[in-house]
Amino acid sequence: MKHTTWPGRSDGLRFTAFRLWNTKGEKHHKLHPTKHSNRMSSGRASSSSSTDGRDFSALPYELIMIIGVSLSHPNLRAASLACKSWYEALQPLRQAMLYMRWGKRFKHGRGGVQPNMDKALDAFLKGAALGSTMAMVDAGLIYWERGLKDKAVALYQKAADLGDLSGKCNLGIAYLQVEPPNPKEAVKWLYHASNEGHTRAQYQLALCLHHGRGVDRNIKEAARWYLKAAEGGYVRAMYNVSLCYKFEEGLARSHRQARKWMKRAADRGHSKAQYEHGLALFSEGEKIKAVVYLELATRGGESASAHVKDVILQQLSETSRDDVMLLVNQWRALPSSS
Repeated sequence: MKHTTWPGRSDGLRFTAFRLWNTKGEKHHKLHPTKHSNRMSSGRASSSSSTDGRDFSALPYELIMIIGVSLSHPNLRAASLACKSWYEALQPLRQAMLYMRWGKRFKHGRGGVQPNMDKALDAFLKGAALGSTMAMVDAGLIYWERGLKDKAVALYQKAADLGDLSGKCNLGIAYLQVEPPNPKEAVKWLYHASNEGHTRAQYQLALCLHHGRGVDRNIKEAARWYLKAAEGGYVRAMYNVSLCYKFEEGLARSHRQARKWMKRAADRGHSKAQYEHGLALFSEGEKIKAVVYLELATRGGESASAHVKDVILQQLSETSRDDVMLLVNQWRALPSSS
């Protein structure tokens, strides 16, 4: 699902380990394996439980499953080694992870298989039936792309109810796009995911606040969420933060901050940011750097960038033009969360 970035034309670890509490309310260590020991035998776990009163094996299967849903594949395997009860309780989720892997292979044509969306959907649905919230979200995405929005929303809802942040985010976005839209319900779920640190949800929530969809328009609050998403690595939010600083929209005007965030967005592949950063560099006399960003923007679909780039190229020597094209072809976007 694609969403327009304000105000121009341009416009993904999902889980963390839960802490455990015993019946007396005492906190347990996180389930992440430590750097000293990635595995622990059931014998060691039983010994530890018997000596310090923390009996993981006594937890109900339902609670173990809820904990397991939040774990990445490596942590799920590590948790399965805690004791026999955990191994047995988490077996469905381990099986679901295998279905997830096959679903990804069929969806993207990896691992020696041809892309096949029907087989991908079948694998995701089998994983979802075994309790994987990640599989629910991926199956929902395929349903959404096929126009089966009711089925997609149902899967997003189930994943969201189980605490999945991507499920909450996608559910919020879906409520904005279904017919008729339900902006208030959308904002509710986007707030849930945003408060737990989901950068895409933070960006979408900022858009709602900026345009007054499902909530009273609040530019200052919108800028705050744009900034949170940008600091978390969300590229489109970086671009919007730059505009907020430039035009004093919810943030104090700052040319330095505007330039900083525009460059960050440009370096992570935002084509409109590349165009605007290229123009800024040209105005400062940095012709070669300007052409690099303008060429990248042109390749990204910013048609206005091509004319400016051609004008600058005419002012450069043949050697400089060759150097520019070499830099462009070697350029790689910096990593981001979007």
